Amino acid sequence: MRIALLSDIHSNLHALLACIAHARQAGAQQFVILGDLVGYGGDPRGVVDEIMALWEQGAWVIQGNHDQMAVCPPPALNDMGSSSATWTHDRLTLEQREFLTTRPLTVQHGKALFVHASAHQPERWHYVDNERNAELCLNAAQTQFNASHVFVGHVHHQALFYPGARQSLMRFNPVANVDIPVPTRRPMVVTVGSTGQPRDGDARSMYALYDDALQTLRFQRVAYDHQSAAQAIRSAGLPEQMAHRIEIGR
Repeated sequence: MRIALLSDIHSNLHALLACIAHARQAGAQQFVILGDLVGYGGDPRGVVDEIMALWEQGAWVIQGNHDQMAVCPPPALNDMGSSSATWTHDRLTLEQREFLTTRPLTVQHGKALFVHASAHQPERWHYVDNERNAELCLNAAQTQFNASHVFVGHVHHQALFYPGARQSLMRFNPVANVDIPVPTRRPMVVTVGSTGQPRDGDARSMYALYDDALQTLRFQRVAYDHQSAAQAIRSAGLPEQMAHRIEIGR
């Protein structure tokens, strides 16, 4: 089965629709949304509507920290994420909030585990942003879930962590649109990147395609109308920095 892995959409409907269309054209048979449907961007209602429709068609949808914040905004508005949470909360319907708050923290399919942040204490939203954190994630996946492959979002970058010669994990920075062998006998942690808010200096959207039958993984970059996505943020009256980072991929 060919599985499309999208994460960190962050209320960017333009990017979401572009990646869904790209994945379907590439033969995706299953969609997995790895959390953070909302936050930062200008169209939370449109994004949640689209993903609820995917869910009704069988997609697996996981909760992220920004989804949690949008349902229960923090009282202190001390950063962009928390300040946009209240704005997002007020624009979501009761049905959409219920959908976000009832999403699971993990989903498992065979030897593959899907989680927003880390398999190690998923409710604590740890970042898998280096080899040590990837080891904690993988160890938890193996001992608690008997999984060999872990697919996560949260960090907004695309990377693959795999055991090296000394069995400690090494980081691999992938090239887009290249099939990578990922046999289940070789454990690994994959950060699929951000669909709606890339932060590697490239404005193109990110997602990944995992084929569990062929045991291959392909990281994807998709050009989309990021200027219109930025304008949606400005039109919503959200901070200019949120719009600018969409334009520059930071």
